[in-house]
Order: sequence, then structure tokens, then C-alpha cells
Amino acid sequence: MGRVNLIQVKEGILEENTRQAGAIRDRLRRRGTFLLNLMSSPGAGKTSLILETVRALAGSWRMGVIEADIDSSLDAERVAEAGVRATQLGTGGLCHLDASMVAQGLSALGEEDLDLIILENVGNLVCPAEFDTGAHTSAMILSLPEGEDKPRKYPLMFSTSQALVINKTDYMALEEFDIEAVRESVRKLNPDMGVFPLSCRSGEGLADWTGWLERCLREQNRAGSAE
Repeated sequence: MGRVNLIQVKEGILEENTRQAGAIRDRLRRRGTFLLNLMSSPGAGKTSLILETVRALAGSWRMGVIEADIDSSLDAERVAEAGVRATQLGTGGLCHLDASMVAQGLSALGEEDLDLIILENVGNLVCPAEFDTGAHTSAMILSLPEGEDKPRKYPLMFSTSQALVINKTDYMALEEFDIEAVRESVRKLNPDMGVFPLSCRSGEGLADWTGWLERCLREQNRAGSAE
């Protein structure tokens, strides 16, 4: 009987991606640039949150945005109209970003004079959580209409993110959604995860989110200055 060689293709791909991601992270840290990976399902409000974040922080921080979609440049156009440098990554059908794609986005965007770069990942609660993008921190959005069971259905996304934005709290009167139940589910998966209920429409809760993000930026600036 012939010998069968087993090749672990996925492990090799992930190992190389991790190496590239580490190089991105180190380079940006030395410059004092903070890269935030923002993930969610389609329609949860990633672009809306980015726009509100830009409006809140534009006077204090130099920002850029990398938008990723399977197709179209609509989100990047919206961000650019808000006066922020933006570039669009078309994934050609891929449901996630990896470090090599992010490197291309950074090259197109220009990273040298930016304090904060927000990476809007492809709308998906599964694949983006599996790939290291080179970001210093990952945040995710769960919107009220999606339901409170998502931490149990998609635990990896909640386990690998450092912050959870619960968006569209203005729907609270219309949706059966228990924020405390979500907090409890998240604590079991990721005790250190920050949870930020907010509404991009009304602005309620946005200050807590932007305050957390600014603390991350200051820590990154101190780390970059110390090297």
C-alpha cells in the first residue's frame, strides 16, 4: 500500500498570515499609529459607527479608514465625503481580510501621518475572526435587530474582540433584547471585553465608545514614544 502524505494547508496559511500581521503591528506601533479592526455582520452599523467616531475625534486625532467589501466602493465614498482619507479594498468574493490585504490597504492609504486607522472588515460573524489583520485591537458590533443569542452562536468573534458595541439601542422599544443577558454571555467567553451600548442615530452612548478608543490611542502613542 502506498504512503499518504498529509499536508496541513490551513495551518501553513495561518502561520504565514500571523507573521505578516506581526510585522504590520510592530511597524505601526513604532510610528505611534493605532490600527483598529472593526467587525460585524452586514447591516449592523460599521460605517455609521466609523462616521460618528470620525465626527467626534476629528479635532484631536489624524484618522484614515480602510473599507473592505466583496464589491462596490460605496462605504469608502461615504467616509471620504466626511473629510477623512479613505481607501477601498475589494476582496473579490473573499469573506474576510488577511494581513497581506491589509498591507495593500495601508500602502494605498498612506500611514505615515496618521494616529488612528480604522479597518472596516467584511460583513461576516465567522471568517474575519479567524485571521489576524495586524490590528492592535479588534472591536465588533452587535445590533439589536440581530438578537441577543449571537454570543452563543458565534463565540469565536466574541472571544477574539476586545470591545463589543451594542448598536441601535434606539430600537429598544421595538425589539425583545436583553442587554444584561448579552453582557453575561460575553463575560463567560471574554471577561475583559468592554461593552458599549449606543445608538449612532441618537448619539446616546457614543461618548463611552470614543472615550475608550481615545484611551487606546494614548497608550499606543506612549508605547511608540518609548521605543
